[in-house]
Amino acid sequence: MSKGNTFENDLLKLIFQAVAIADIAENDTTGPLTNLYVSLHTADPGEAGDQTTSEIAYTSYARVAVARTSGGWTVTNNSVSPAANIDFPAGTGGSGTATHFGVGTLASGAGKLLYSGTVTPNIVCGNGVTPRLTTASAITED
Repeated sequence: MSKGNTFENDLLKLIFQAVAIADIAENDTTGPLTNLYVSLHTADPGEAGDQTTSEIAYTSYARVAVARTSGGWTVTNNSVSPAANIDFPAGTGGSGTATHFGVGTLASGAGKLLYSGTVTPNIVCGNGVTPRLTTASAITED
């Protein structure tokens, strides 16, 4: 089974840009989520994981908030990418290798993991390193 291409694009716009899908779904009107939170992981958090599953823990690490708007995310051809590079806080100690990223609902804690994917090339994190996901990073529905 698969989704139609138009619906895949509409679904990504609903999740990442808060754009309603006519006659099917609308963004929460009373307390909508205004940001999604991007995380780094040292292994695949998997479909059963949450935002804390294998989350990296170098010193000064924090998830990065990205607005649920067209200014935060670009959606085209059933694919979504950050509209600008996502720079994580520079490491002030510790270490870890980011092999995966996640997009979820909370700034910290075990939030709902909406999507995850691989980081290529992997990012070796630690003192003085500012991990970055570029606008070439993408999530594709298909």
